[in-house]
Amino acid sequence: MANLVNLENVSKSFGVRPLLDEVSLGVGEGDRIGVVGLNGGGKTTLLEVLAGLAPPDEGRVSQTRGLRMAVVTQRTELPPDSTVRHAVIDPLGFDAEHEWAADARVRSILDGLGITALGLDSTVGTMSGGERRRVALAAALVRELDLVVLDEPTNHLDVEGVRWLAEHLLARRTALVVVTHDRWFLDTVCSRTWEVVGGRVEQYEGGYADWIFARAERARLADAVEEKRRNLARKELAWLRRGAPARTSKPRYRIDAAEALISDVPEPRDSVELLAFAKRRLGRTVVELEDVTLAVGDGARTLVRDLTWRIGPGDRVGIVGVNGSGKTTVLRALAGELEPVSGKRVQGQTVKLAHLSQELHDLDGSMRVLEAVEEIARRVVLGKQELSASQLAERFGFTSQKQWTPVGDLSGGERRRLQLCRLLMAEPNVLLLDEPTNDLDIDTLQQLEDLLDSWPGTLVVISHDRYLVERVCDRVVALFGDGGLTDLVGGIEEYLRRRDAQTGSAPAGKATPVKEGAPSSAADQRAARKDLARLERRLEVLQKKEAELHSALAAAATDSGRLLKLDAELRAVLTEAEAVEAQWLAAAEAVEG
Repeated sequence: MANLVNLENVSKSFGVRPLLDEVSLGVGEGDRIGVVGLNGGGKTTLLEVLAGLAPPDEGRVSQTRGLRMAVVTQRTELPPDSTVRHAVIDPLGFDAEHEWAADARVRSILDGLGITALGLDSTVGTMSGGERRRVALAAALVRELDLVVLDEPTNHLDVEGVRWLAEHLLARRTALVVVTHDRWFLDTVCSRTWEVVGGRVEQYEGGYADWIFARAERARLADAVEEKRRNLARKELAWLRRGAPARTSKPRYRIDAAEALISDVPEPRDSVELLAFAKRRLGRTVVELEDVTLAVGDGARTLVRDLTWRIGPGDRVGIVGVNGSGKTTVLRALAGELEPVSGKRVQGQTVKLAHLSQELHDLDGSMRVLEAVEEIARRVVLGKQELSASQLAERFGFTSQKQWTPVGDLSGGERRRLQLCRLLMAEPNVLLLDEPTNDLDIDTLQQLEDLLDSWPGTLVVISHDRYLVERVCDRVVALFGDGGLTDLVGGIEEYLRRRDAQTGSAPAGKATPVKEGAPSSAADQRAARKDLARLERRLEVLQKKEAELHSALAAAATDSGRLLKLDAELRAVLTEAEAVEAQWLAAAEAVEG
């Protein structure tokens, strides 16, 4: 297999800090390489040097003759006066509208990235940053290519768009080098992983699960100073192995080693204990929307109609839906930041709510990072953990030295991490998170999930990161554009199936993690095991709720009005439990083969 691009002893520094130090590597035909590492560690620099956008300080970069390559980084800019048609369609050389419209691949790319909905005559300068990134991605993918180089392509895509991109890249078999923190995307698309760390590029076979195994195995042999990182790696590996035992593509002896490595790692969280703690902190009423109608555009477009949604103590809910379906609007209504057209919002007296929005709030630029955190509090208790402001800041990637950096010198991603850190320092008991994974590297994501594992409150999350939703949420709800909110017992997989049925389109091919020679039945069993675990968690919650309602019914024997209300709630719980049990049986049969 011929190499398309080679790096030979390449070094690149910014100031006195070496980001790449005598790096040698190559990208071959058909390679699908995921690039991971800490923010600021040199991932984007590696991509730009590899693509020829930035010269190396030392060493040599060579490309095969006639290489057809497209590059989309976070710095890729389209002319602001350019239209979508000019940027995406015109370079293909079509003379007439019907010519490109007859090209199934071009149509698929425009539809899959949501470009058709933007309009071909829309001007780039009037679009949001996310929309411009999608147009730039479409302009790259419509071309005939040998190599695609992408930097965080999933950041502005919804769950459905991420799946489409994965399926598209797998079907094309074009060589790919991609920086991404989306762990599902890494596992699904990439057959090799490069970790940029300390000026070196460590190379691993396989995707995210294999890389995590390698890190955990390496940490097992490390010194005591690596204790914290080792425990996080083992915890993440334990979740990966329990959630989908066949994810890793390593041989059997490596799987046995992984099982031994995680044998004493407990479940990520004790749901029963956290639920009991949440009830003590929050009481019965948390946040409720009653007969709420929400609209945008001065009421011109209704997003939800007559919605009644009660968020209870200890609930952990993920919200999914296509871009523009109203996810952020619903979250703002829950936060009390948006007045509904009709209906009302009710908030419990003991609720202390924190809302992480997608906007970055202004802070005094002269303030140091640690001062910005200590402005909220000097110490915080998160579940069973007590942390100082400095310790929590370190969890979010601010080293002791970085904590003295002025806020004004932080990047957008660092400011978002600081915003999340400040929210948690306030010790809220209700967290509303809108795309919390944007601009977070994988190490910081693991730290966030570790904190949320032991966080005893109510959590509502909007995220396109499937691993985050599956890891920290017990329940998934969706906005399908019908004015309601749909409970999805089958989680994100059920959401994607329903969206396929709704749009009348079958996926291009089920995007499952890359496995050499794995039969399709193995992929089906992995999905069934994930469904089984999710359904078991939901059944446990429903059984506890049923027991509570029986006790409440006995206590309210003389209150007829209360009895009627409790009886209606019990019937609803029993109906849902019956449906969940039926789905559990189906998933169990699939697992047993």
